[in-house]
Amino acid sequence: MTPFKTLDDVNFSGKRVLVRVDLNVPMQDGKITDTTRIDRVLPTIQEIADKGGRVILLAHFGRPKGKVDPSQSLQPVAAGLAEKLGRPVGFAEDCVGPVAEGIVANMTNGDVLLLENTRFHPEEEKNDDAFASRLAALGDLYVNEAFSAAHRAHASTEAITRHLPSYAGRTMQAELQALEQGLGNPARPLVAIVGGAKVSSKIDLLSNLVGKVDCLVIGGGMANTFLAALGKNVGKSLCEHDLADTALSILKSAEKSGCVVLLPVDAVVAREFKANATNETVSVDKIPTDSMVLDLGPASVGQINDWISKARTLIWNGPLGAFELTPFDAATVAAARHAAARTRGAHLISVAGGGDTVSALNHAGVAAEFSYVSTAGGAFLEWMEGKPLPGVDALKA
Repeated sequence: MTPFKTLDDVNFSGKRVLVRVDLNVPMQDGKITDTTRIDRVLPTIQEIADKGGRVILLAHFGRPKGKVDPSQSLQPVAAGLAEKLGRPVGFAEDCVGPVAEGIVANMTNGDVLLLENTRFHPEEEKNDDAFASRLAALGDLYVNEAFSAAHRAHASTEAITRHLPSYAGRTMQAELQALEQGLGNPARPLVAIVGGAKVSSKIDLLSNLVGKVDCLVIGGGMANTFLAALGKNVGKSLCEHDLADTALSILKSAEKSGCVVLLPVDAVVAREFKANATNETVSVDKIPTDSMVLDLGPASVGQINDWISKARTLIWNGPLGAFELTPFDAATVAAARHAAARTRGAHLISVAGGGDTVSALNHAGVAAEFSYVSTAGGAFLEWMEGKPLPGVDALKA
């Protein structure tokens, strides 16, 4: 039983359906260079249109700061969306007012219309209720399909739900169900892998996880900060020495709540940060002063994989090493492939998210084999930090 309504709860025929989507796709020379976000919203658009709904898409693009900026228009996205959808997509040069109203009035069942960038209006990011009411006037129902924008309380994600019956789209539904399996009510043991460069950007995340997971694996550049805090020499590695006290207090909290923190025991070090740099594997007690840690060593990977073998749920955010540079992708690839194999064998529920994480899992060739990979950066991180997501809470209300 989900705490929010889904597309199964509504008859769309003849209804004007406002669907909030994330079409903030990378563009170059007017062409979309990565269609992942479009691919994610296609099933919901298709389903509503096929059931006779009139689909009116709300989306933002870039950061126009409340002003009309032609370089951040959604118009070029409409063509890419139509191509993927296999049906025409109309475009309205504003998301409220006479232009939008006129086009919506002429829609017939199964039509799809994309409205111009909601962020061309300053009221959008202010979560202005009067503006939300103007948006709502264009529709009979509201569907939120933009989990990646759910951590923001904006007019098109939060205030609008006070004006229309509101539902979760298929991707939003899948995302929320995966997150519930990941942290809400997980099968245990629950293991979290947190990597990436800096502890400073993930203090809230680590502090929340040590109270919830059975094992916290710390990798990437942030592991160096913990090693240094424990008195180890990390040479020229990326390290936030000023956060030693923070690292120690996270370790103390983990101990109190019975969470095992897995730090590297060995590391792959090099003297320069470049692909195929001359490197060696050393114990973390013997990192040369003129070298930098660029990946975890095989003994550390062995320990991580032992925990993945025991785990019933895994949540993953951030790579374990400098995976963009060979051979410093070895640890990330080995752990990701082991997690994928356990997931394939139905032994593990694996939920991953965050920009670098998606790239790392794609690099390892296993993104499609995880139980769920979230394309939402900030929203996924805030969910892992245990913070409320206004766009999700609004659907529950």
